[in-house]
Amino acid sequence: MAVHQRPLGSGRTGDRPAKKRPLTVRVAIWSALHPWRALAGWLAFVVLCLGVGISMGTHNATAQDYRVGEAGRAENLADEGHLGRAPVEQVLISARSGPLDEAAADAAVRDITARMGKLPEVARVAPPLRSADGRSLRVEVTMKGAEADGKDHVAPLAAQTAAAQRGHPSLRVEETGSPSISFGLDTQRDDDLALAEAITLPVTLLTLLAVFGSALMVGVPLLLALTSIAAAIGLSKVVSHVLPDAGVGTNVILLIGMAVGVDYTLFYLKREREERARSGGRLAPEALVELAAATSGRAIAVSGFAVIVSTATLYLATDVVFSSLATSTIIVVLAAVLSSLTALPALLVKIAQRTERRAARRQQRTGRARRTKTSQDRTAGTGRIWSALLRPAGKHPAATLCVSVLLLLGLAAPALGMQLRVLNEDSHSREIPAMQSYDRLTTAFPDLRVEHQIVVRATAAQAAEVASSLRRLSARTNADPLFTKGAAPHLRTSQDQRTTTLELSVPHKVSSPEAIASLDRLRTDYLPATVGTVAGAEFAVTGDVAHDTDYLAHQDAKLPVVIGALLLLTFLLTTLVFRSVVIGLLGVALNLLSVAASFGLVVIFFQHGLASTLFGFDTAATNAIGSRVPLFLFVILFGLSMDYQVFVVSRIREAALNGVPTRQAVLHGIGASAKVVTSAAAVMVTVFASYMFLHLAEMKQIGFSLAVAVLLDAVVIRALILPSALTLLGRASWWPSRAVGRAQGATSKTSPGVG
Repeated sequence: MAVHQRPLGSGRTGDRPAKKRPLTVRVAIWSALHPWRALAGWLAFVVLCLGVGISMGTHNATAQDYRVGEAGRAENLADEGHLGRAPVEQVLISARSGPLDEAAADAAVRDITARMGKLPEVARVAPPLRSADGRSLRVEVTMKGAEADGKDHVAPLAAQTAAAQRGHPSLRVEETGSPSISFGLDTQRDDDLALAEAITLPVTLLTLLAVFGSALMVGVPLLLALTSIAAAIGLSKVVSHVLPDAGVGTNVILLIGMAVGVDYTLFYLKREREERARSGGRLAPEALVELAAATSGRAIAVSGFAVIVSTATLYLATDVVFSSLATSTIIVVLAAVLSSLTALPALLVKIAQRTERRAARRQQRTGRARRTKTSQDRTAGTGRIWSALLRPAGKHPAATLCVSVLLLLGLAAPALGMQLRVLNEDSHSREIPAMQSYDRLTTAFPDLRVEHQIVVRATAAQAAEVASSLRRLSARTNADPLFTKGAAPHLRTSQDQRTTTLELSVPHKVSSPEAIASLDRLRTDYLPATVGTVAGAEFAVTGDVAHDTDYLAHQDAKLPVVIGALLLLTFLLTTLVFRSVVIGLLGVALNLLSVAASFGLVVIFFQHGLASTLFGFDTAATNAIGSRVPLFLFVILFGLSMDYQVFVVSRIREAALNGVPTRQAVLHGIGASAKVVTSAAAVMVTVFASYMFLHLAEMKQIGFSLAVAVLLDAVVIRALILPSALTLLGRASWWPSRAVGRAQGATSKTSPGVG
């Protein structure tokens, strides 16, 4: 029968004042003593977050939030003159095979024009234009409102196009454009999230079942992870009214929330199981929770804080997407930490009390206690696989360290050739109907692939001079093979005569070298020689190519700031937690190794096309790396690596402080945490790998990189490199802290045989 050694929460032991417990322990003690209140409080918090979040809704980022560089400046100038780009849809009418039936096509044009003209969302419908080969007609439909808002109002237009298609079955009548493509991407993203959940939950369930062997215990980490995600989704909606959501918040919350939520719960459960096995049933559930909170509870708090601090460096990128990624990650990690420190102790106490009552009733019926194989028995020990993995580091640390580091450096080498690209229409999934229509449209009308918009602001008296300079610019581009030939200049001037715009088309794909070269020639040659001669005129270029180019330049400029801050904060945090400069430097170095290796693998799989061969991914989406992928991964992987770093090194330091020599402390600490690290890594890899099967190219790359990095970190870093390095460093691992040295020195004096 379990007994307390002393009352929980007691402030004194004997006549000496007890050392004040850490906050994590005090919270756990309260939850253990008041389990129903703690559980009710956590559920109320989740419901409150969801309720408030749903009632407030999500404030999405606007077009202004995405603007950077010269392209952003051009868009601001256009908006000031009320000449901003409107949402435009194109209705393509073509023959399904053979030549176009002129009479049927004319009837379809009249039908579409009449239908679209009646819609309140439509500003105007342009006359039809015929393709160069004569096999297609297109009708341009300009919507009301801002371009970024077009996707929210495109559904009625799509419905009318579908009705026209039914009325003219002999023709292909289809619609595409930025609004319908954005709407299709959002729909596909929602379907992808449902698919990821369908894959992740059952595999996570099976993994946890293999670890605990108990359906009841499996439900604990899943329940806490899912409620943490629910609370984070509600909170993210509230926070979006201060920091706008770029449309990636829910993806990140689901991706990170399931991983860290299960991880933190496993860390806590592992320690509680160990303390239960060590006590041999002599401690009550409340006392076991207190012991677990004093060790793993602290590690969870530190790990969560490390992820939050590292992720917060994304704000330094001053980019709405990265800010949205950071906000979502921080919120879900906070929720996961809170649930682990409050609801988890209460759940463990109630489960343990239930188990004890069942054991007592069984003893009364049979007259003897029956001991069953429990989850702590199943998780005890290092295990044969981990014993084999740790053997090289224990016997040959120098050779193991060299070989392992060289292996990761070899995997990292391809990252030196990484090519970044803003993923756009060229890389979107062709399963989206609007993208299939887009391909047919741009094949028939190649001048619609790329459009540069030049925006000029000058005084009203200079309006004629500005218009003349823009016509000269148009004439120059007409003679340039990089631009569409024979296009008449399309000038627009604001009512106050101060702002003028010119659109120039380019018959090349957005990401093509020709399109990028046309922008460079426009900015460095044609514009200075024409518009640049107008005294005092302010001018800039925007458009898809300009936006992508300026975004990459903006990101490259911020990259050193973010990475520098991340490395410094990671080093300082690790040093403060373990009171060791050496551990701080080692943590940064190991994180860099695992991140670099994962970058190398993502280049091999996605940039060089191995993912297409192995997984059948669309080659168009795999010949470059999404521009946001490396920075996001660098920051997130540093944070997630801290989970294992804090948990494993905490166990090693704990053993060292108990006087165990460093070599034995390393093997003991890693061995004691081996199974929970394996289980946590298995869950993380499963969650992240499920995102490889989504359609969005960036999510494929992020999921793959995270899965690979966690796998490398859990196996190569924690089982080979970390123990080898710490074994070779010995007591120097803890410099300049003297606590370990004193503890081991005292043990050596009292136990001369310990070496």
